[in-house]
Amino acid sequence: MIGYLRGKVLTLQPDYVLLDVNGVGYEIICSGAAFANLSGLKKGEEGEVYTYLQVSEQGIALFGFADLREKELFLRLTSVQGVGAKLAIAALSAMRPADLTEAIYTADVKRLTAVKGLGKKTAERIVLELHGKISADEILGSAEGGVPAAAAMPRSQEDGDAVAALMNLGFTRQESARAVERAKASGAKTIEEIIGTALRGM
Repeated sequence: MIGYLRGKVLTLQPDYVLLDVNGVGYEIICSGAAFANLSGLKKGEEGEVYTYLQVSEQGIALFGFADLREKELFLRLTSVQGVGAKLAIAALSAMRPADLTEAIYTADVKRLTAVKGLGKKTAERIVLELHGKISADEILGSAEGGVPAAAAMPRSQEDGDAVAALMNLGFTRQESARAVERAKASGAKTIEEIIGTALRGM
């Protein structure tokens, strides 16, 4: 299994990147983030990409990701019936990993169907099968505005559910996380108390 490659960028095309690793050219179908990282390099400069080698009846294909988190999300997506590797890559190219995990966690089917080729039924299946496997920590792992992730990280699953509920009402993830922290600091304990107190303080 080829899980990681580092080499010289030879060619950048809309649908793949050609990476020279010790004289061997690897053609890699990259996510949007991985492609963006490599496209910032000049021809001949070295770049790196985390990869997944798929062997199927259609042939062998190598998919590239910006980091291990993105690769893990890709593997989760492809574990859902009806979601192939190319559709998963399309989703990761259309949405940042944080936004994609957020859409799954909050069951935002409409947001998922904005991905080209991803229909409503498949989006609903993704939510159904992956909702319980996506944690609040993963959603809030990259805080907005350069604020350290720990400042926006819920302390428990209950906190995460409260954050998700506030986000469904239209607040940003950072506003929601801070409101939940303030609510808990004021003594709110149950999820109902946390949401109620948070809303009053928004």
